[in-house]
Amino acid sequence: MNIPNILTIFRMFLIPVFVALFFLPDSNNLIYSISVFLLAGVTDVLDGYIARKYNLVTKWGVVLDPLADKLMLMTVLVCFVLKDFIPLWIVIIIALKELFMIIGGTFLYKKNTLIPSNIFGKVSTFLFYLAIFIFCFKRSLGLSFLYIAVLSALIALINYVMYYKTNKEELQGNKDDSN
Repeated sequence: MNIPNILTIFRMFLIPVFVALFFLPDSNNLIYSISVFLLAGVTDVLDGYIARKYNLVTKWGVVLDPLADKLMLMTVLVCFVLKDFIPLWIVIIIALKELFMIIGGTFLYKKNTLIPSNIFGKVSTFLFYLAIFIFCFKRSLGLSFLYIAVLSALIALINYVMYYKTNKEELQGNKDDSN
């Protein structure tokens, strides 16, 4: 177990902490829970940086890291819906997008093919973190940023599909070369 994987597991343990703080009857519960969400974001950036810089990327980490991210984001969005902070359609769209990504990723993984993360996915993730942070202080502005984040998530999905279609033969060729 290396440091990036430990950070990823720590991030997964932050999910129930977020939920517990979010539903506290305290008037500062939103600030406390969003602080946990932002800490999860910092650990995400940190584990990725350490894994790449020190060549500590593992297959386990490649699978678990995005899973931790998706679980945290979906948890936050569901909690926001449960408190009527955001409309349900946001969760539905993001859940369907993530489900498609998981099914597609599993299908490609079985074919020994990985599509690397790209700038569109990273920008989308950043926009979600920014929207949730802003929401803490100015709900209407945070909601506007959340709409932009949803749009960016759909653009990222389209980009991943286009990348696969454009590079399908090369990706399959790399698989053949590794055997």
